[in-house]
Amino acid sequence: MAILLTRDSKILVQGITGNQGRFHTKQMLAYGAAVVGGISPGKSQERVEGLPVFDTVQEAVGTTHANASIVFVPAPFAKDAAFEAMENGIKLVVLIPEHIPVQDSIDIVARAQELNVTVIGPNTFGLISPGEKTKMGIMPNHIYQPGPIGVVARSGTLSYEIAFSLTNGGFGQTTVVGMGGDPVVGQTFISVLHHFKNDPDTRAVVMVGEIGGSAEEEAAEYLKSFGKPVVAYLAGRAAPAGKRMGHAGAIIERGRGTLESKEKALTAAGASVVTMPWQVVDALREVMKGV
Repeated sequence: MAILLTRDSKILVQGITGNQGRFHTKQMLAYGAAVVGGISPGKSQERVEGLPVFDTVQEAVGTTHANASIVFVPAPFAKDAAFEAMENGIKLVVLIPEHIPVQDSIDIVARAQELNVTVIGPNTFGLISPGEKTKMGIMPNHIYQPGPIGVVARSGTLSYEIAFSLTNGGFGQTTVVGMGGDPVVGQTFISVLHHFKNDPDTRAVVMVGEIGGSAEEEAAEYLKSFGKPVVAYLAGRAAPAGKRMGHAGAIIERGRGTLESKEKALTAAGASVVTMPWQVVDALREVMKGV
């Protein structure tokens, strides 16, 4: 099993004729994802990796019956692309671009809630379900394997490192979800954890958080009734207060979003909190005893 993304997901690539769209379409197909076409206005005579290119999402959905879309268009046009997808029946939208204006992100998330659409990102690496052999994102294919561990992360590169260590340690993954590193994103730790809670094949979860914001503290409250083992790693241990560390959402303001407050909340909620990425596997072995 997997959450959100399964082998039944039929995927469109918005911006398929751009360099990033072309490259990652090839990688998604190589992994086994059911990419059924792409969108690039004015280029409907082209094909990319043998796939048809459509001028509009409406045309693409009518022809391919797609239900998911990954967006590779430049940030200033991402809102229009997301709205076009959502308003033409797409139920899972992955927003890869960073630097999407905050107001645009707010509008996208609000419209998604109205239409009951799941938005991943923006500024995300996407999501991958190894057991289903499908992915929507930019993560390297070879570091994942099927198994019982769900992963939800704010950071892309850290999630790659941790997923690879899980694979090498014998812990495959059900689904790995990148929430995105911006202040406004479509999913929270709680919303993703809720999906993992309801997935019988996910036996434990790894959370990859970081300084800034209150998402981890809010998740800690949810974990009190989660019912499955959780291992958490939080990035930003050496970051000085007020320092922006890579992600727009990773900034400490007036004592909020500190590493200490997050670790305290997660530990009190029963999560096993580690201080280094390579400690995740050992912590997982410990919490999985008897599960």
